[in-house]
Amino acid sequence: MNFEEVLEPQIQSPQLELKEVSLVTEGKGALKGMPILTGISLAVNRGERICIIGSSGAGKTSLLRLLNRLEEPTGGIIYLDDRDYRKIPVLDLRRAVMLLLQEPKLLGMTVREALDYPLVLQKFSRNAIEQRVEMMRELFHIPNEWLERTELQLSAGQRQLVAIARALVIQPKILLLDEPTSALDAGTGIHVLNVLVDLAENQGMTILMVNHQLDMAQRFCDRVFYLQQGQLLEDTSSIQMDWQYLRERLVDAETQASQEWF
Repeated sequence: MNFEEVLEPQIQSPQLELKEVSLVTEGKGALKGMPILTGISLAVNRGERICIIGSSGAGKTSLLRLLNRLEEPTGGIIYLDDRDYRKIPVLDLRRAVMLLLQEPKLLGMTVREALDYPLVLQKFSRNAIEQRVEMMRELFHIPNEWLERTELQLSAGQRQLVAIARALVIQPKILLLDEPTSALDAGTGIHVLNVLVDLAENQGMTILMVNHQLDMAQRFCDRVFYLQQGQLLEDTSSIQMDWQYLRERLVDAETQASQEWF
C-alpha cells in the first residue's frame, strides 16, 4: 500500500438508502393507482436526526410505513446497510427499524406489561428486562404509579410518552416517529427531544421524525426532508434551511389542498 492509499478517505455507505421509490394506492375504482409517493431517492447516514415535513397528504406517514414494511413500494428499491429490504426477514427488520405511529396503543396491557413486552418477545432474562425498563422510565420520567394503569387510565400525552419509551427499550438502529410530541405539553416535548438528540449523538441511533411543529423540528433535526404531493422537493441541512420560507410553503400547500376538496 502506498502513501496516497493510506491517506485516501474511506467512503462510508449510507445506513438507509432509497432509490427511485414509488407507492400508489391499492383498492378499486377511480382512486386505484393514484400516486402517493413518486421517485423518492435519498440516503441517510448513521446517527442523523431528520425531520420529514409537508402538508397533509404529502406522503410523510406513507414514507415511514414503507421504511417499516407496513407498506411495500410499487417501484424502486430500499436498502438497509446495503441489504435489499426485500431480503431481510420482516421481524429482523422491525427490530432494527422501529416505527411509532401518532396514536399509539398499549393493546390492553398495563404500562408495565407494555414496556416489558418487546423484550419478552426477544427472550431477555427477567433481570435484563427490569434493568432496561428502569433505564427507560428514568429517561422519560415515568412514575411508579403509572405501571399498573391501562391505556384507558392514561391521558393521550401519557400514552404517547409510554409508547416512546416502549419503542426505545429494544434499542433499535433506526427510530421512525410520526408526530411524537403532538399530545405532550411543551416542557415534556422538549425533554423528549433532548433525550432523542442525546441517543443520536452518543449512541448513533438514527431518527426520522414527522413533525408539524416547526419550532420543535428546528430545535431537533440536523436535516430536513420536505415532501409535497408525494415528491421530495427539499433535502437540506437544518442550518441551511430557510425556516420562514418553509412555513410559507406549508401554508400555501395546505391552502391548495383544502381548495381541492371544494
